[in-house]
Amino acid sequence: MPIGGIPQWLTIRGDDCANPVVLIVHGGPGNPNTPFADRLFGAWSRTVTVVQWDQRGAGKTFAATRPAEGEALTMAQLSQDGVEVARYAAQRLGKRKVILMGGSWGSALAVHMAMAAPELFQAYVGTAQLVDYYADTAASYASTIALAKAADDADSVGKLQKIGPPPWKDPRAFGVLRRVTRKYEAQGSDAAPKGWFTFGPGYDTPDYEAAYEAGEDYSFLNFVGLAGDGMGPRIDLRKLGVRFAMPVYLLQGEQDLVTPPQISRAYFDEIVAPKKVFIPLARTGHDPNRTMVDAQYEVLQRVRAEATEGGSR
Repeated sequence: MPIGGIPQWLTIRGDDCANPVVLIVHGGPGNPNTPFADRLFGAWSRTVTVVQWDQRGAGKTFAATRPAEGEALTMAQLSQDGVEVARYAAQRLGKRKVILMGGSWGSALAVHMAMAAPELFQAYVGTAQLVDYYADTAASYASTIALAKAADDADSVGKLQKIGPPPWKDPRAFGVLRRVTRKYEAQGSDAAPKGWFTFGPGYDTPDYEAAYEAGEDYSFLNFVGLAGDGMGPRIDLRKLGVRFAMPVYLLQGEQDLVTPPQISRAYFDEIVAPKKVFIPLARTGHDPNRTMVDAQYEVLQRVRAEATEGGSR
């Protein structure tokens, strides 16, 4: 579909157009869920209509329109794109509002969308909520290096001491920390089912896989910035205000070392909304697993039931 002046890739999957619509705002940035959607969200189509969107600079959108040399991604442009996608999905499916769901990077983008066009959204469901880049990365670094020291893990400690605590100017520093967080999250969380993140039909081609990887690299560099000046370091959701016009549900992995629970919880406590619920997820880190996806679906069913009781659609 033409979104924001370029062709952007959307998929819409559901059994009944009368069902509520959920727009999934993927993380990364640059990591669309579309190649894996059937495995992760296929069962959802019985009760909700799922809209997937490959963001500007990612997946099939990146493949269709590769950014010009030096062209930067911005939160403002991506938020504007997202609002346009939400409006299109609502009109296409005959809804006044859609449910907005974002995770990790997508949770920060989704909050920008919710604040920019609150009239479009029935509820906001955030997972692994990214709140404040500097607060999140500082807490991530402190927790992770403490775990590595407690485990006498000289290799991980050495890598973390080499990059030092944030803020960083080296674009590789975030990736160094992320690799160590995965190691320690794996020790206290349940892994995703085998095969979840294998490219599905229509995406399992060499050309697409190459485009996916190239879009991921492009988007990530725009997130961290070549000198610590990307989209990520500018994220501080409190600057948008903490008053939401729609119910807010935040799901948080208890073992998440990337968007640590204490940062997400502190933000949640400040939020003012018609309804708000904080849901801790046991044995869950930053990345999706069965516990996370099942909890997301349960929240969507709660939103669906509340909408039915309230007479909205």
